[in-house]
Amino acid sequence: MSRKDRTPQDVLREITVRDGRYSIDAYGFIFEALEYTLKRQGRPSGHVSGRELLEGIRDYALEQFGGLASLVFECWGVHATDDFGEIVFNLVEAGLMGKTENDRREDFRNIYDFGDAFRFDRAPSQAVRPKDVRSE
Repeated sequence: MSRKDRTPQDVLREITVRDGRYSIDAYGFIFEALEYTLKRQGRPSGHVSGRELLEGIRDYALEQFGGLASLVFECWGVHATDDFGEIVFNLVEAGLMGKTENDRREDFRNIYDFGDAFRFDRAPSQAVRPKDVRSE
C-alpha cells in the first residue's frame, strides 16, 4: 500500500505497532477529547495548548467513563499525563496532528495526578431517572 493510500486508521495501526505502549483506543480518545475541548471553547477547530488538552481529557474522561476513567486508561497503557503527551507527539510525528513551534512533550509532564483527577467522587452523577415513569 502506498503512503497516499493509507487511511488514518492504517496510520494509527502503524503507530501502535511501532510504539506498543498504548492501545489504539487511547489514540482515538485523544481525537475525541480534542474535539470536546474545542467545542467547549466554542471553536470548530484550531490549536489548544497541552494544558488545555489535558483539562479537556480529564473532563471528557469523567463524562464518558465516570469513576472508571483511570481503569480505562490503565487498560490502554496510560498511567500519567506524560503518556498523553507521548500519544500526542506520536500523532504529530505521523502527520495526524499539528503543533506549533512552542509545543513540547514537557507541556504534558506531571500536570495532574491520576489518583486525584479521576477519583470516584469527582465523577459526574451516573444516576438516571426514567422520563416516563409515573407514580400510580
